[in-house]
Amino acid sequence: MKHGLLRSSTSINPNIPNYCFPKHSKPQFHYSKHRLHLVCGEGRSSNRTRWTNSNNGNTALLLNDKDASSSSPQALVWEAAQRLTPNFHAIDQLIYHNQGKVQRAMQQFKIGPHHFSGSTGYGHGDLGRAALDDIVADIMGAEAAAVRIQFVSGTHAIASALFGCLRPGDELLAIAGKPYDTLEEVIGIRQGSSNDNDIGSLADFGINYRQLDLDSDGNIEWDVLSSKSKALQPNTKVALIQRSCGYALRPTLTIADIQKAVSILKSHNPNIIIAVDNCYGEFTETLEPCNVGADICMGSFIKNPGGTIVTGGGYVAGRADLVRRAVARLTAPGVGMDAGCVPGETMRLMFQGLFLAPQMVGEALKGGRLVAEVLSAEGMSVYPPLQKIRDDDDDDDEDDDADSSITPPSPFSPSSFPLYSFITAIELGSADKMIAFCEAVQRCSPIGSYVLPVPGVTPGYSDEVIFADGTFIDGSTAELSADGPIRPPYVVYCQGGTHWTHWARVLEGAVGAMRKT
Repeated sequence: MKHGLLRSSTSINPNIPNYCFPKHSKPQFHYSKHRLHLVCGEGRSSNRTRWTNSNNGNTALLLNDKDASSSSPQALVWEAAQRLTPNFHAIDQLIYHNQGKVQRAMQQFKIGPHHFSGSTGYGHGDLGRAALDDIVADIMGAEAAAVRIQFVSGTHAIASALFGCLRPGDELLAIAGKPYDTLEEVIGIRQGSSNDNDIGSLADFGINYRQLDLDSDGNIEWDVLSSKSKALQPNTKVALIQRSCGYALRPTLTIADIQKAVSILKSHNPNIIIAVDNCYGEFTETLEPCNVGADICMGSFIKNPGGTIVTGGGYVAGRADLVRRAVARLTAPGVGMDAGCVPGETMRLMFQGLFLAPQMVGEALKGGRLVAEVLSAEGMSVYPPLQKIRDDDDDDDEDDDADSSITPPSPFSPSSFPLYSFITAIELGSADKMIAFCEAVQRCSPIGSYVLPVPGVTPGYSDEVIFADGTFIDGSTAELSADGPIRPPYVVYCQGGTHWTHWARVLEGAVGAMRKT
């Protein structure tokens, strides 16, 4: 037997439930100075330490397809799916529109097998890399784009763009409240972090930071933003807009919100640079931030645009001069855009993943609505709230609230698409329920179903975080994941899903697990 090995900076409670270990095996713990060895199974910390396999079979929870009583979790899930049929139909139309946009771009730039050859060394003259840049620029409504496997995360792409745009003495203004946790150390606003040791944050380079807090409903303070004296300072150089909710109970910003913010900010100062953190936003609507005036947007290729098969990388898209600045921060001044080798197999995956992305995003949107529908029925608060679409076949009951229904969109009418968030937040109210939910997600994952997710310290986050993401690609939350910081009000954030029925399976197990807590 190979011993499972867990290295973590957090303390580990050896009282792990028996179902995490091979059947009929009693867990045994062996301590050394720096390591905790788990014999007969393994635990997992949210810091994504290396996993070690066990020769024993896993004991993942097997869902019972025969359990379909009216009160069973399975019945609850499939009844919810039936009610969501009109929503799913609307999302299919969104997929159709965005799939067409990607396909037209690939046809326009005449993509062929020769673009999958890849490159080595400096990567000069890589036809595939240059064509992929052109395609992403076209899809994003941008003047230029840089898609690079060398971006290690979305945070890396965002940081490269911010460092490229800002200079000492400039001010970065976040207009949608505090940015996502992993940007705190990039900006230099996390107290007691490694930034205190000159790690190289924006603050270390003399760049100022200010934020406009959200209102009580989690929306942009439009009155404050509309006041030039309140919103901008003479040295405000970049306005940062985070599109997704991150780890906050607030609405995901729509393209209409971004367009309104761009209009207001540009009326105050036409030269202000508007940068959009587009992570989890790609293909959730028919337009992207640069289509409505944003100067640059950034994201991760192991999230939405990678279609769940791209193994790494990120992108920046926008004004050509700003994209060049971001790439200069990724590599070095003078290296330019024509550098950065990409292996041929990776290049093919980046093209193919981008082509699959609208479909994968659509399935994730369906899964998110199913999560909201099921857990709302279990009495939990969900965000974004349920947005029902009337089916043409629905009876006109007197009790129906006509104002809360949405007319089904006419075929392939982008303006009629309802708005969805890639991330669905569930307020569970206790750490126990949060952990039980994440354990159920992990048990229904294709990879690491035998692993127990436990809260722990993860680089970039200030609170202990629990992750359930048994994914083929490390950190590819677009495949299907649930995670969140262990702090009140104990919210788990659900995203991804290559097909909505995977969430159906997860929910069958999660509802049963939470009913027992």
